[in-house]
Amino acid sequence: MTGSYRLDELAERLDGQVVGDADVAISGLGALPSAAPGQLTHLSNPAYRRDLPKTKASAVILRDRDLALCPTNAIVVADPYFAFALASRLWERPPQLNAGIHASARVDASAVIDPAARIGPGVAIGSETTVAGNVAIHANAVVGDRCQLDVGVRIMANATLYDDVKIGAHSVVHANAVLGADGFGFARSSDGALAPIAQLGGVTIGRDVSIGAATTVDRGAIEDTLIEDGVKIDNQVQIGHNCRIGAHSVICGCVGIVGSTEIGRGCVLAGMVGVGGDQPIRICDGVTISGCTHVSRSISEPGTYSGGVLHNAATAWKRNALRFQNLDALARLAAKLDQRVTELEKFDR
Repeated sequence: MTGSYRLDELAERLDGQVVGDADVAISGLGALPSAAPGQLTHLSNPAYRRDLPKTKASAVILRDRDLALCPTNAIVVADPYFAFALASRLWERPPQLNAGIHASARVDASAVIDPAARIGPGVAIGSETTVAGNVAIHANAVVGDRCQLDVGVRIMANATLYDDVKIGAHSVVHANAVLGADGFGFARSSDGALAPIAQLGGVTIGRDVSIGAATTVDRGAIEDTLIEDGVKIDNQVQIGHNCRIGAHSVICGCVGIVGSTEIGRGCVLAGMVGVGGDQPIRICDGVTISGCTHVSRSISEPGTYSGGVLHNAATAWKRNALRFQNLDALARLAAKLDQRVTELEKFDR
């Protein structure tokens, strides 16, 4: 949906209160420092409060506490960031496809394609696959055998769905993502050779899930790898076979998750987190893991966990790296000194 909206129309959609001219026309969005007249912006992070008095936007989504600094019209809400997310959907322009099946697409005769689905050029769809209404499959995407795509699913260009992938309504799979490739499972023989373990499961994706570009979700060995409703996965993420990702969790870019990991509901894994160690790893609901943390064991208490090394000036970092190598020797020395101090204290008494 695009176009122009009166400010009071937007406030009603965002469950907010208008302060100022309710009839002002809003035709787009802008960033707080650079927004132009006719645009809507927002203030959600206090770090940007300094930009509010100078904004040229026709309206600002903000909290009541920031209203005194606002030089223009406002929509007052409890959560400006969430309200701005809702507003952004009004001007979203997703890639469009013509209804029907493009002449260059290859669809197996046993596949069931809803007449309202849109199948783009160069798409391949395998046998016994079902595609529901308002599904859009963009150019050169591949959908394997026995897949199920529910209403409103979007598969972007060059994405690949192997056999036995199920995707819930209104989910999106971005370009070059791969769902359902073999899990990394091998058994080593007595002579050291590696024998592959057949990966007989599939992948099940819930409703309203977003799978980022070039992300990979491996199929299960026996049961399906499961991504529950509302999960948002960034670009270039690796999810191993038999994982279970709880509803409404967020997984940021370049995260790697070892097979058979279970992640609870409402978790956040920041960029470059690595999950792998004592399998199986189970992370409870409501856990946030800071960027670059290595999770090597299960987490049973909600909260924020960190394990990365923070940046520093190169010379200071190198000195500390050398000290880190000597920690064991320093700890042993400290223990000896502590023992010697204890002996001297006894002698003094």
